[in-house]
Amino acid sequence: MALETRLEARLSQKLILTPQLQLAIKLLQLPQLELTQAINQELIENPFLEEQTEEVTQSEEMVQETPSNNEKGDSEVTMDTSLATFSVDEYFEERGSDGRDLGYFNNGMVEKPGFETFLSASSNLTDHLKWQLRFTNASDETREAAEMIIGNIDDNGYLCATIEELTDLLNASPSLVQRAITLVQTFDPYGVGARDLQECLLIQIRLLGLEGSLIEHIIRNNLADLEKKKYQVIAKQHSVSIEDVMAVVKIIEGLEPKPGRNYSNTQVSYVAPDVFVEKVDNEYRIILNDENIPRIRISSMYKELLHNKKAFDKVDKQFLIDKYKSALWLMKSIDERNKTIYRVTESMLKFQVDFFEKGVQFLKPLNLRFIAEDINMHESNISRVTSNKYISCAHGIFPFRYFFSSSLSSQDGSVSSTSVKELIRKIISEEDRRNPLTDLKLVEIFKNKNIKIARRTLAKYREELKIPSHTKRKMADS
Repeated sequence: MALETRLEARLSQKLILTPQLQLAIKLLQLPQLELTQAINQELIENPFLEEQTEEVTQSEEMVQETPSNNEKGDSEVTMDTSLATFSVDEYFEERGSDGRDLGYFNNGMVEKPGFETFLSASSNLTDHLKWQLRFTNASDETREAAEMIIGNIDDNGYLCATIEELTDLLNASPSLVQRAITLVQTFDPYGVGARDLQECLLIQIRLLGLEGSLIEHIIRNNLADLEKKKYQVIAKQHSVSIEDVMAVVKIIEGLEPKPGRNYSNTQVSYVAPDVFVEKVDNEYRIILNDENIPRIRISSMYKELLHNKKAFDKVDKQFLIDKYKSALWLMKSIDERNKTIYRVTESMLKFQVDFFEKGVQFLKPLNLRFIAEDINMHESNISRVTSNKYISCAHGIFPFRYFFSSSLSSQDGSVSSTSVKELIRKIISEEDRRNPLTDLKLVEIFKNKNIKIARRTLAKYREELKIPSHTKRKMADS
């Protein structure tokens, strides 16, 4: 088969997104914080944009209201003249002529220190353990091995390396590594340096002086039984009463399974809702949250420069025109974003009015297609609006996607899977802990409520809610 080169002309239709349309789509899916960052970046790059703040407006009013010098009295004119000829530098030079350091200036300091220099750094688990290591009387070899061990402890306080791995890393004997591990396990917090939960609890028992007690025997031999709450089995194995076992359980519950979590540097991030839904005079009002979003406007100075045809050459003129169009499109895109979010929230409020009136249990099944058909918008845009955004109402703060869920059949129609999960949570919270409900029993309860749900589906919902099985929820008889 011979290869040849030839030209062909073809007609085809393609959907091309202009840069302006790409910007509008990008702004539509941005949450509040990222939208603020995007606007601030445009304020830096586009000279036609400026932030409209109340401070600027007040300062302009103050300038307009300031009286001229002709309207002031003679005494005020004299005061202004004396202040104008006053030199602060000459004053301090005169006061410091005798060689005293008044402390007002420091020739060695170029600029003032930042505020962060006065903040204390939070100590993490690694720093806390190394600080304790410096106060030990161990040999240099043991210190070196202990420092390597501290570096292999995770945020929960557990040692993630085996003795064999540490021996290879340090090129040391296993006995030296074991001595270093034992040393680290004496540090605060109690239980640090353990390789599993059992060793973590045993370290705490040892440091509390409870070695050889019933607690140690139960931890060594019956952790699986404790997890399944088989207290009768434990009592029979150790020939003790159920009261003694329950006393041991209370002590074990007071131990720390994750000793390092109190030294975690994980910061809590708070959610800022994008929309507020409030009920005023039996009517719901939708309020968009624009508290931290900069208010932008077109700069009047650059707009005047744009109309001056003789001030710039052709290249600079085109640059200004492009930036002006970009600023206008940004403001239009932000306005369209706000209108779209408002329309989606309004439609969602119409479908889920029972939720806003009565609570989570009255949440109805809903998907993106219903909203798209209601407001005559493409489903992909609804998906962009509802991603990474939150709504605040009388029942709390919820993500937009919380209101969209699948349905389960019932005698009265269909019911939302989210409301079913909430009902599962409520029923289990009110159950008898000594005789918890099985998944099959929960299915029967829902059947009596005219809600059809399979046992496998119910078990999946229960696991999503992080609710253990009935055997792990069971409490021993007192």
